[in-house]
Amino acid sequence: MSMNYKLVNTIEQYEELLAITDLEERRNYFRNTMMTTFKEMWNLINVPIKAKQENGYDVLMATKMLGYADISNDKQIQQGLSILKDNNAFVVAENTIKNCIEKANKAGLKVNADEIKFGLYVADPYKLKLQKGYTGFGGIPGFITVNIYPNDYNLPKIPAVIAHEFHHNIRFSYFDWDHGNVTVGDYLVIEGLADSFAKELYGTEQLGPWVTRMHKDDLEYSTYVIGEALNLKGFAEVSSYMFGDEIAKQEGYQPVGLSFCAGYAVGYEVVQSFMKKQNKTIYETTLMSSEEIINGSGLFSS
Repeated sequence: MSMNYKLVNTIEQYEELLAITDLEERRNYFRNTMMTTFKEMWNLINVPIKAKQENGYDVLMATKMLGYADISNDKQIQQGLSILKDNNAFVVAENTIKNCIEKANKAGLKVNADEIKFGLYVADPYKLKLQKGYTGFGGIPGFITVNIYPNDYNLPKIPAVIAHEFHHNIRFSYFDWDHGNVTVGDYLVIEGLADSFAKELYGTEQLGPWVTRMHKDDLEYSTYVIGEALNLKGFAEVSSYMFGDEIAKQEGYQPVGLSFCAGYAVGYEVVQSFMKKQNKTIYETTLMSSEEIINGSGLFSS
């Protein structure tokens, strides 16, 4: 059975959004038109499309926290959108989804959803400064979003970030993500697999700054610190190890002495080391438990 996909036409949506001058109307358009495709995803992560009380937590607030451009910032949206259009980002996105589906199908892996809905959104470059202006979400099978403020660094990396999020869709079709019980070890493996899948399809150069920007000494140190915390549970605790101190401070987590996205860099090493040592493909590794991958990687055995 082949997987179906649906690309949301966010170009058209943003153009309609910008044509609305009244801010309250614009907010409603964003909520009720732009975000309807992802309603089920937002429900599953407890984000209301519209808050019951005035200025309460809703999809507008959540997307802003995730680094989307503020919908009242016409200039940012217009500029971001026109760079994306000039670089055929929407065609690239569609080709990437097709390629990911084809590769997964060939390996007998599937996403547990009727179709994969994909949306490309304009980001706020200041909010995503550490991430070099782009990020994505693929934690719920059937939904992938990427938000990007396009620049020379991140434009070539669009395929790899989509592949990364697509892999989350696959992994979570076979293994449950339990927000409250996720361990550092689980999270490491989830991200390491996603980046290894992106590397398999698009090469190491296309991986994000969270993997490629770490020096050898720092990686060794981070591997040691994280190795001591593999069984730690709880989303806030785990996040400190995954995202590093700068983001921990921003988000109000306890810093643990790690640099930006240390857990991603270490997770990538874990999965790469496992695949080499055990002679397994990314597709075979995708179906293995995090314990098996961690133990088989040999990275933490003293």
